[in-house]
Amino acid sequence: MTTPVPDSRPAPPPPVPGAEIHDRHPLALALFGLTLVSGLIDAVSYLGLGHVFTANMTGNVVVIAFALAGAPGFSVLGSSISLAAFLLGALLAGRLATRYAGTRRSARLRTVFVLEVALYGAAAAVVFARGADGPARDAVIALLALAMGIRNGTVRGLGVPDLTTTVLTLTLTGLAADSRLAGGASPRRRRKVLSVAAMLAGAAPGAVLVLHGQTAWALVASAVLAGGTLLLYRE
Repeated sequence: MTTPVPDSRPAPPPPVPGAEIHDRHPLALALFGLTLVSGLIDAVSYLGLGHVFTANMTGNVVVIAFALAGAPGFSVLGSSISLAAFLLGALLAGRLATRYAGTRRSARLRTVFVLEVALYGAAAAVVFARGADGPARDAVIALLALAMGIRNGTVRGLGVPDLTTTVLTLTLTGLAADSRLAGGASPRRRRKVLSVAAMLAGAAPGAVLVLHGQTAWALVASAVLAGGTLLLYRE
């Protein structure tokens, strides 16, 4: 009797969560919409709230270093509030993932969308009532960073390649490093380009609104766009 020879081939890598999502999938479309919202929020937080990031925590760490070095126009307090609120949001996202384990993905995402819309609306209400200076500014920073922490923690769990909705560094790196000029096959090139375009499409009008003293309306626009994404999301 012949002894079977064990298969020495390496086991195939486990499937990447979210890798099967194509660009017209409802989830991908929703993430494109949220990327556009991120552009608006980045314009509000950096241009209207004292050069503080509420989505890009790498930027906040650098801003804190600038402020500690004495560079004018940067705030240790504002960036620290943003970091703390963002971490709280990411923690809440983890709790939601545990709570909704075993249920449909869409149920958890709709909950996250509702929270995001509510937090943007609350931030807009603060600016309308109190402006965007002093304690009111810190409250708005906390609300926006909390929303972005929840968003980032949730999107990270989805694992959809090149659709983080908030950070484009790896997307741009892949666009160049995986291009045909670099000898690659340019996977998901359209998605990467659309992600960059969506961020620009949100940041440009957001910057115009903030620079013309309409920070509150930029936040209203963010809430409306996130709400529209919630209403259109069907999976």
